[in-house]
Amino acid sequence: MPHDHGHAHIDPDSGDRRVAIAIWANGLLTVAQIVGGIFSGSLALIADALHNFSDMASLVIAFAARKIARRPADERMTFGYGRVEIVAALINYTTLIVIGFYLIYEGGMRMIDPPEVMGWTVVILGGIALVVDTLTAMLTYSMQKGSVNIRALFLHNLSDALASVAVIVGGSLIILYDMRWVDPAITIGIALYILYLSFTEIGGPIRTLMLGSPPDIDNEAVVEAMRKVEGVADVHHVHLWQMQEHEAALDCHVVVAAEGWSKIEEIKSAIKKRLKGEFGISHSSLEFEDEDRAHQNADLYGHGNASEKEKTNVQGNADRA
Repeated sequence: MPHDHGHAHIDPDSGDRRVAIAIWANGLLTVAQIVGGIFSGSLALIADALHNFSDMASLVIAFAARKIARRPADERMTFGYGRVEIVAALINYTTLIVIGFYLIYEGGMRMIDPPEVMGWTVVILGGIALVVDTLTAMLTYSMQKGSVNIRALFLHNLSDALASVAVIVGGSLIILYDMRWVDPAITIGIALYILYLSFTEIGGPIRTLMLGSPPDIDNEAVVEAMRKVEGVADVHHVHLWQMQEHEAALDCHVVVAAEGWSKIEEIKSAIKKRLKGEFGISHSSLEFEDEDRAHQNADLYGHGNASEKEKTNVQGNADRA
């Protein structure tokens, strides 16, 4: 079965309009929440404002990344510009982590000496924020299925909406029972949730930028599929990575049996067809070796040699001795 990512395709211009609307909405909301938070004395409201500000910054980064990613490959970027969206996602998640730790610190300090908070201001602005965050999340929901960059934005907005609910609840408790400690407690809760989302999702962009193998492709199955092609004696020095978020690539050395050397074009075609048909790997670079002159003790993955590693380890042990 072909490898299927199952992501939705949205017209780029339509997607750009959605992101632009979300930028303006978050910008206006951030200003309102910061002013309201200072006026009311609510750290939870300021925490939500900071989260919204990070959303706005993330949206700006994502908007620029979407534009840049559509540029074709050139002499400077021979693989194209698609990975800029991965970089944008990493920046956004890192920003969230920094904000999360800062809010935990501020919330802890206010738990020691809770200040007076104007509950009604918190509830009203929290309600407005909830509406804006929900609408922004809806704008990016259908786009996030096919882009780690937009997924980072969607999670920003989703966590904002949940944080706004918490702010409303906190403001209500302050109005009804003067429970001022609830405000910093909710701030810490928001921060912990932000950190949970960020640490859960940041591994994907890091893996891609580190040239990690695609997480949804079975490397061993790929190797076995190539070995089963008629005329192939073995494969080694296999590299699997993601050129872009939804574009897997492979390069490797293929050892051709003596009787198959005359059919090398057929072997190459059969390997590429199997890679694309079974695993969705449309970009593959294959280096062929004659079975009689192939690399000896070559590593299956990477580009090293098992015997060379053993010599290095022996030499290292001797130096330490």
